[in-house]
Amino acid sequence: MSLPPLPEHYQPQRVGEVWRVPYQERVDEAIVWREQQSISAATDDAQRVGLLLIDVQNTFCIPDFELFVGGRSGQGAVEDNRRLCEFIYRNLGQITQIVATLDTHTVTQIFHPVFWVDAAGEHPAPFTVISADEVERGTWRVNPTAATLTPNGAAWLQDYAAHYVKTLTQNSKYPLVIWPYHGILGGIGHALVSAVEEACLFHNVVRSSPTHLEQKGSNPLTENYSALRPEVETDHTGQAIAVPNAAFLERLLRFDRLIVAGQAQSHCVAWTVSDLLSELRSLRPEFIERVYLLEDCTSAVVAPEADFTSQATAAFAEFAAAGMHRVRSTEAMTRWPGMAS
Repeated sequence: MSLPPLPEHYQPQRVGEVWRVPYQERVDEAIVWREQQSISAATDDAQRVGLLLIDVQNTFCIPDFELFVGGRSGQGAVEDNRRLCEFIYRNLGQITQIVATLDTHTVTQIFHPVFWVDAAGEHPAPFTVISADEVERGTWRVNPTAATLTPNGAAWLQDYAAHYVKTLTQNSKYPLVIWPYHGILGGIGHALVSAVEEACLFHNVVRSSPTHLEQKGSNPLTENYSALRPEVETDHTGQAIAVPNAAFLERLLRFDRLIVAGQAQSHCVAWTVSDLLSELRSLRPEFIERVYLLEDCTSAVVAPEADFTSQATAAFAEFAAAGMHRVRSTEAMTRWPGMAS
């Protein structure tokens, strides 16, 4: 059986660029496409299939942006998104809804340089790893100006910061990495990749199914790799500073099947799927085998300071061992285990 055609507007050579999507033109084309390809509205789907796109944003996916996920090929996220766009266009009639998370930050957050200072008042360089011992010794201290983030004052924030880095270690999380400023709300890096935004818009109109956008990561006092749960939930006194995103979990569980793609495989994808797996084991164990990981539409963080490919590979192996499916975008969805035709 031949693959469905790709719309003429799709330009794979531009996936790694930022440009304005011509909304009206694409809407008009999508209406015609729906009729030409005889694609029905998503409300008619007997099997509701959700496509979860994790942080497919300029900040992670466009070369020369702040945290481009190049993977070992050096062009990882660009190559991933070419395959992702084509997957969306080829499977318009089978994807019920697209759900996209947006890593959403402000300048002064616990993982950005300006939050911390050393004895000379200098901020840590991007990709600095801050350990609990360094905070305890005073090698790195909370910038006094960051006290405006909480009504509890600078002393409380310093105690909290020490608690935070210790908790990451105790919970077997990644250590605190100081990331370059990225995903700043309102900035161009925060936006969806243009080609992916265009594909989502096209799907929206063809299927009469609005794309759902879910922001994560705006709490200044914790990292939020996972779309379902912050890295740290309580302060040093036991009080809650952040809570799991139960509403978003509920949204994902409304689907009959869930496909996952995005960036980065080693970080936000891995932690989101890990938290999803934990929740499913207690709430909906039968749903585990209904999750499909698009392993050719995601890449690991590879930087001079660290290569997280092995961690990403190990995470996906764990998810597969638990019953989730590792699939490729170039395979017909009808051939995936448990996916109805």
